[in-house]
Amino acid sequence: MAKLRHIVFNTTDVERLAQFYVDVFDMEIIHRSHKGGISLTDGYMNLSIHTNKSDGKPSGFNHFGFEVEDNEEIAARFEEFGYRAPVKRPGDRHYAEYRAIDPDGNNFDISENGFETIRPDQDLAATETEDA
Repeated sequence: MAKLRHIVFNTTDVERLAQFYVDVFDMEIIHRSHKGGISLTDGYMNLSIHTNKSDGKPSGFNHFGFEVEDNEEIAARFEEFGYRAPVKRPGDRHYAEYRAIDPDGNNFDISENGFETIRPDQDLAATETEDA
């Protein structure tokens, strides 16, 4: 069974929102991205807070992520049931190897690597030069 492991929110003030979750829920900051994002954990579920850079796009929910045992098995299930296949994430993404959407268009990540450690195939050169 896949495990829901992270939720992502966009905000115009990453530090303020992260501090709220640290102060009120004792969440621990586990990563600070060079792009300004902050990842927190409660020891099981991770909460990532990203900078909302889109003019007119509301802050709030962005996507969630599943940790799975086998990415290929999950991709095969998409095909088996007639859903759009997951797409491989670029090398500059810290954690998830794939991104997919559900029938209502909600984005979610799929990862064998999980969301505790940066994925081994991450392209560090791309993360240092890209400002997305």
